[in-house]
Amino acid sequence: MVRYRRNFIPGGTFFFTVTLADRRSRLLIDHIAILRNAFGAARRERPFNVDAVVVLPDHLHAILTLPPNDPGFAGRWRRIKGYFSSQMLAASVTLKRRPNGDLALWQRRFWEHTIRDEGDFARHVDYIHFNPVKHALVKRVCDWPHSSFHRFVNEGVLPIDWAGDAGTSGNFGERPD
Repeated sequence: MVRYRRNFIPGGTFFFTVTLADRRSRLLIDHIAILRNAFGAARRERPFNVDAVVVLPDHLHAILTLPPNDPGFAGRWRRIKGYFSSQMLAASVTLKRRPNGDLALWQRRFWEHTIRDEGDFARHVDYIHFNPVKHALVKRVCDWPHSSFHRFVNEGVLPIDWAGDAGTSGNFGERPD
């Protein structure tokens, strides 16, 4: 079996997908303040920049840039997941456990992609911002509250009506079936 190798690049920019074990769960958006606090705790301990993010009920996508001379994104995700999990327990949220006793809140791994250039960065930012529409959570990108899209609008990077309405047909970067 081929061993998966992560691309650890000091100061690199990476796209991530991080998912709950229960794909029917709504914990991430039901406890969004705790998730924000988890990101804050991780950033205080080991800084990183959140370039773009969207939080959906059962998973999130993010583009993070690490500081120069620091390739350690895995520890940052471990801290975010651990903080969120411990706060869920502190809030008396019932969480499943694996047979070995470990919490079964998160999928054990996460997906990561190294951002190669500005075009790759732009495509992944678009994917992040459009994801709530893709999952039929809203009809317009601007209607999803848990997204960096609103920061991009406030900074004048994107217009509020970016990507239009889900009722509009078109290819938005997805491969046709």
